[in-house]
Amino acid sequence: MDPWIATRAPYRITTAPARIDLDVVHGFLSTSYWSPGVPREVLARAIAHSMSFSLFHDDAQVGFARVVSDRATFAWIADVFVLDPHRGQGLARWLVQTALDHPELAGLRRWMLGTRDAHGVYAPLGFQPVTEGRFMEIRRPSPYGIQTG
Repeated sequence: MDPWIATRAPYRITTAPARIDLDVVHGFLSTSYWSPGVPREVLARAIAHSMSFSLFHDDAQVGFARVVSDRATFAWIADVFVLDPHRGQGLARWLVQTALDHPELAGLRRWMLGTRDAHGVYAPLGFQPVTEGRFMEIRRPSPYGIQTG
């Protein structure tokens, strides 16, 4: 039995790894602005080491998000998407809210995510731009050999 953790007819969200349609997820993410050209095997490894939230319309996967976390203090929400025909219905926000509400992730001190253009989707959930100067990063903009603009 699938562990459907959220339902909003005709949509459902599950964390069951076996339900992930890697063709759909890789097809979207390999052409996204944040992971262009990501190899399928790299994505499969990332998914295996994350908690994934898959959004389905009937039996078709139409969205995805994954959470990288120690499940005690910190979580990073990554790879959030909803396929074009299903956008504009608040599904990305619902997907992220479902992750925020998951019992294995309750009580975390810090949640982070990155977005170029969807701040309005996540702000109602409490996300704010990072203004603290203590965060640092190493950025490798084209690790898969794809040059981006």
